[in-house]
Amino acid sequence: MHNIKSLSEFHRLLSVAPPLHPLVSVVNVSELHAVNSEVWQKFTTSFYTISFKNNIKSKIKYGQNYYDFDNGTMTFTAPNQIQAVEAAPADMYNETMGTGYVLTFHPDFLAGHPLKENIRNYSFFSYAVNEALHLSEREEHNVIGIFNKIEEEYQHVDQHTQSVILSQIELLLNYCMRFYERQFITRKAVNSDLLTKTEQIIHTYFDTEKGLQKGILTVEYLAGQLNLTPNYLSDALRSLTGMGAQQHIHSILIEKAKEYLSSTNLSVSEISYHLGFERSQSFNKLFKIKMNLSPLQYRASFN
Repeated sequence: MHNIKSLSEFHRLLSVAPPLHPLVSVVNVSELHAVNSEVWQKFTTSFYTISFKNNIKSKIKYGQNYYDFDNGTMTFTAPNQIQAVEAAPADMYNETMGTGYVLTFHPDFLAGHPLKENIRNYSFFSYAVNEALHLSEREEHNVIGIFNKIEEEYQHVDQHTQSVILSQIELLLNYCMRFYERQFITRKAVNSDLLTKTEQIIHTYFDTEKGLQKGILTVEYLAGQLNLTPNYLSDALRSLTGMGAQQHIHSILIEKAKEYLSSTNLSVSEISYHLGFERSQSFNKLFKIKMNLSPLQYRASFN
């Protein structure tokens, strides 16, 4: 697997002119002609990438998922995420790759700015490509304007360039957070089905006592069963119910624990192991936080 360390190397592999700024660039997708290289089979980058693309011929792979881009699609990748591009050579190397923009910026460009810490709050950087953002025509207009503003700004570098560009990147990210929330709402029927499937998986996990073999149920396991990334699952559920995936797990776990405590003679330690906890102290702590009672106090209330 190849790591593309610099924006200059990335530009070279895409057959475009070297970046005017070493840490941030915007390229027009219609100008890209990827170099025929094994790099594209599996690679990572050392920088962030935000892509807005239309009519993309190539097929992008992230993890185990593929995505065929259509009109008005945005994807986000953070440093060190494994990617791959698969396409017929005629499509990828000899023809244009579609239209749109690709914004790249190195983590070093964020130095001294609040975005360096805050960027981790934009969970869509860890979404898979099949969880891409699909824009309306109006949203496309807003996004394209920001790409153009960033590209215009680094043409003449001065002491204000970094702060102006970072404010534009932050604006873009905040817009995208709004647009994702809109997308979750407009896909409410799909997300309602997702909620049903999520709760079914959680209930099955505890009802079949998988905790004894697999340990505590995690968001990663739950997301894997649904072929989603953990952050996307949590954000989709939160848009529908106000609770993330971990909160859904804890809610059903506590209900199962209450069932054990009220209808069986299992000890608290035995119950905690059935639910997947390695240590009963961890179960006791979680139960008391959620119920404001210890497991033994809850059981005693039935006597």
